[in-house]
Amino acid sequence: MDELTAWLTLARIPGMHAGKLPALLERHGSAAGILRAAAEPRAPDVSADLRWLEGPNRHFVTWGSPHYPALLAEIEDPPVGLFVRGDPATLSLPQLAMVGSRSPTPTGRETAHRFAAHLARCGLTITSGLAVGVDTASHEGALAAQGTTVAVCGTGLDVPYPRSNLRLAERIAEHGALVSEFPPGTPALKMHFPRRNRLISGLALGTLVVEAAVQSGSLITARLAAEQGREVFAIPGSIHNPLARGCHRLIRQGAKLVETADDIFSELKPLFAAFADKFQQTLDAAPRADALAGEPVPAVRALDKEYEILLDALGFEPAGVDLLVERTGLRADEVASMLLILELEGHIASYPGGLYVRTTRSRQ
Repeated sequence: MDELTAWLTLARIPGMHAGKLPALLERHGSAAGILRAAAEPRAPDVSADLRWLEGPNRHFVTWGSPHYPALLAEIEDPPVGLFVRGDPATLSLPQLAMVGSRSPTPTGRETAHRFAAHLARCGLTITSGLAVGVDTASHEGALAAQGTTVAVCGTGLDVPYPRSNLRLAERIAEHGALVSEFPPGTPALKMHFPRRNRLISGLALGTLVVEAAVQSGSLITARLAAEQGREVFAIPGSIHNPLARGCHRLIRQGAKLVETADDIFSELKPLFAAFADKFQQTLDAAPRADALAGEPVPAVRALDKEYEILLDALGFEPAGVDLLVERTGLRADEVASMLLILELEGHIASYPGGLYVRTTRSRQ
């Protein structure tokens, strides 16, 4: 049995992880030697894995090989190997994980996109899980900034999930990497995603949570990051927003409160030492401005007084027409018409339940 086949076989053995490999390799010399000594009566079939690897830009990165990311090797149970579509060297770049709700507010989605874009411009690779919502916004923000991004998948890389992100996955493979510990053909099962989350946090120097309910997979990723000795960051929100409560819980537990990119770079900058040769610009030029300042903003026309009053009444929390009528004294039809204009001009965004929220554009 050749070494590649042996490594793929080890990766499919239940309960096998890289923490067990040093002693086994020292005793038996190679992956093939481990399997010969084990004398498994029915070794896993890896023919599908080998066929998948025949495709372009596809790799299997084994533990201990040059492309196996050093940070991931430090976690308690690193995978035996990683299936990669894209550039495996991306996995060893300095990364920030960004996670959050699958159903974020418009403000949360915009915040994730713009933070990711700004941080990618500053040299960080943005790592997330390819889910809808904050994950998608984070990947797209990094790509919009012509940065690099890594998507850690909870399926085999030949299984498109979610299907709505199929085109996004193609772009990530072109400008970063798709990665999974699950072999080709592995479907989207609920139990796979907590395991996926430990890789998201394990690849990164820190994890930023943008919006998350108290019961959220994002909090699992944050907990894993803390257990792995990585930095945890959270963006606060309104006390009336249920998607801010998970972030507030993290902050109470010691996560770094984030308002600007400086809040992230001030914590991560000492950790960049290992990347100093290639990322001196990131070391020396951590941004001093608000993270949103790096994103170009279209010119905003001056608003008439009544529109300013309506925006002030909307505040920074979701509100409906009835509440805005009560706060402004305007008629309901006037408020509805003005909200339509403000939405078309990008000052506000609609929210489920007939509510509206201000966008970051309206805060310039």
